Amino acid sequence: MTMSILHIWDTGGVASVLSKYLRKNYRVKSTVVSIDYNDPCNITTFYGGQHYPGGTTVTNIRFLMKGLMYDIIHIHSAYHLVKHFKRLYPYKKVVMHFHGGDVRKTGWNNLKDIRKNANLVFVSTPDLLDGAPNNVLWLPNPIDIELFKPMPSLRNTGTALHFSFGADDLAAKYARKHGLELTIYDRKKHGWIPHWKFPEFLCQYEYCIDVKRVTGGKIGPALSKTGLEALACGLKVIRWDGEVIEELPEEHNPVNVVTKLWSLYQKLG
Repeated sequence: MTMSILHIWDTGGVASVLSKYLRKNYRVKSTVVSIDYNDPCNITTFYGGQHYPGGTTVTNIRFLMKGLMYDIIHIHSAYHLVKHFKRLYPYKKVVMHFHGGDVRKTGWNNLKDIRKNANLVFVSTPDLLDGAPNNVLWLPNPIDIELFKPMPSLRNTGTALHFSFGADDLAAKYARKHGLELTIYDRKKHGWIPHWKFPEFLCQYEYCIDVKRVTGGKIGPALSKTGLEALACGLKVIRWDGEVIEELPEEHNPVNVVTKLWSLYQKLG
């Protein structure tokens, strides 16, 4: 019997990429449903998923009812839904997947009920394991290497791109250090770039400066999904500590990620 997985929400498009490569490599039924305001780049619909209006009781009920048709409910960020799925479907397997701000703002001590109800708990970056219980696992963010790939003809040597996230000062410092012409892109001012156009946009630059300040004003010690996508496009990435990375780490290859995920799904029984 074919396993079926329902992904709830699509933080950063992670659910969509997981779903794409699960279907491709394991021939499973894997579906993504998300909310409209959580996807300004239209990633979910690009990959064939579905949007519902965000922040409504009706939408949450739709999610819950849709879960009837699936074996595994894989929830991204929306941890408030875990207990509802478990109450309605106590026999189903529920996976909780944290993506950053959700756990940083709430704190592991305030998520005990979530951990108790979920059959499996993931975090998207290794720094989120700090203070986490031993049963919380890191599932690396998968990058769609079929979409994000080098386009050398577009590249402008000596240029750097930085997406504003509270650390423009540090990005400027790193740009000066490497003698780079810096472009700071503020999504709030300049708008969100549609997902299908994003690889072409990235490929215009030689470097991506991937630094941001997270909850508490700290510099986030992890490569962002955008930074990983830049690596897949052949850019050099200057990360939070100033180190330059030039290749996408193998753990973020989508085939490797879904191989790990599939194995863990199988163990759920």
